[in-house]
Amino acid sequence: MAEDGFDVVVVGGGPGGYVAAIRAAQLGLTVAVIEREALGGICLNWGCIPTKAMLRSAEVFHLMHRAAEFGLRAEGVGYDLDAVVKRSRKVAGQLSGGVAHLLKKNKVTVVMGEARLPAPGIVEVTTSKGTRTLRAPEVILATGARARDLPGLEADGKRVWSYRHALQPPHMPARLLVIGSGAIGIEFASFFNTLGAHTHVVEVMDRILPAEDAEIAAFARKQFEKQGMSIRAGTTVTRLDRTETGVTAHLEADGKTETLEVDTVISAVGIVGNVEGLGLEALGVTIDRTHVVTDEYCRTGVKGLWAIGDIAGAPWLAHKASHEGVMVAEMIAGQDVHPIKPGSIPGCTYCHPQIASVGLTEDKARAAGHEVKVGRFPFIGNGKAIALGESEGMVKTIFDAASGELLGAHMVGAEVTELIQGYAVGRTLETTEAELIHTVFPHPTLSEMMHESVLDAYGRAIHF
Repeated sequence: MAEDGFDVVVVGGGPGGYVAAIRAAQLGLTVAVIEREALGGICLNWGCIPTKAMLRSAEVFHLMHRAAEFGLRAEGVGYDLDAVVKRSRKVAGQLSGGVAHLLKKNKVTVVMGEARLPAPGIVEVTTSKGTRTLRAPEVILATGARARDLPGLEADGKRVWSYRHALQPPHMPARLLVIGSGAIGIEFASFFNTLGAHTHVVEVMDRILPAEDAEIAAFARKQFEKQGMSIRAGTTVTRLDRTETGVTAHLEADGKTETLEVDTVISAVGIVGNVEGLGLEALGVTIDRTHVVTDEYCRTGVKGLWAIGDIAGAPWLAHKASHEGVMVAEMIAGQDVHPIKPGSIPGCTYCHPQIASVGLTEDKARAAGHEVKVGRFPFIGNGKAIALGESEGMVKTIFDAASGELLGAHMVGAEVTELIQGYAVGRTLETTEAELIHTVFPHPTLSEMMHESVLDAYGRAIHF
């Protein structure tokens, strides 16, 4: 049994863990990272990155069918699903290798294996060569999360898929049911629908995209239905009857039941934290609904033990995990830090059209007691959007009527996942409408709609 001493041991090499490790190393600490599967974690290998690569292929495929609109000719347009997947896996592999390079460059020790914490400051790792014991006064948990399986809806990799199966599909669905309309469900629905699958989306909540602003979600639903998706909200999938060639889904809504015949199902009903087998309960760590309970600085309440990213709860976003990792590393190194503000973390969904948001929705702003001013600007009023052939969309901004504080911003349309960062910066800087109104936005750009939406909230929109 080998023993190694470090200043910090990070359990998990995903976007929270490897970033925490690199930042700690930059600050002069000796660091080890333990990873049981692949560096980069779920996000890089089986989530954010490979899905975006596949969605890019679908986007190009969609544009090829629109070639005539742009004065171009594209004949015999088709796709090779295996080639699409191969490209996606190549992109993920390239970036995973990049993480390994960064860790090596920063002199971070990488241990591949399964970790458990038998006592404070001790991490035992089961590797392919036996057990290795690491010791450190500070341990950062960054073990992430996995897809939730509901009874009767479990993925089998054949006819019922999790996100992992959908990223390496054994066949192209002809009739697809997606259970769940959060970011993961809607992105896969968008991908397969674009490639020609007759796609059904079922959501148990009373509307799709329940985390988004209601007006934005309603706009997105209309666009999805224009693309041929069938969407049912307020509906529960109670059972899946599987055969070798298909699935019969039993649906329930408003006390009525019906069945839906499909050949493939994607289950996207949420995630659960990877808390098992680590020995956390024996250490006195509080776990609530599969997630480690922490304070705003990611402290677990157990001295020297921290938790970041998905294992520490919502929002379940890679960029949130990375910033928490930096914050914790800097705290360990004795620096002054500010806690991460969940309300200033942007969220993005890469369907077609894209959806992006930051801060409070209109409903939540009103529920919090704010008197609000709301501005909107449609893509059809923007020259760049029309030139791009992307005139369907909207930018919505929400301000506190008394102070002018930017409470939230919500977008649906082309490239809004890139635009949202402008409002995220504004939230961080605690900007008001005055600063945004006096900011000069370049022309012709999609970002001009951000300016116009702010102007509209105060009755000053120029182009609408």
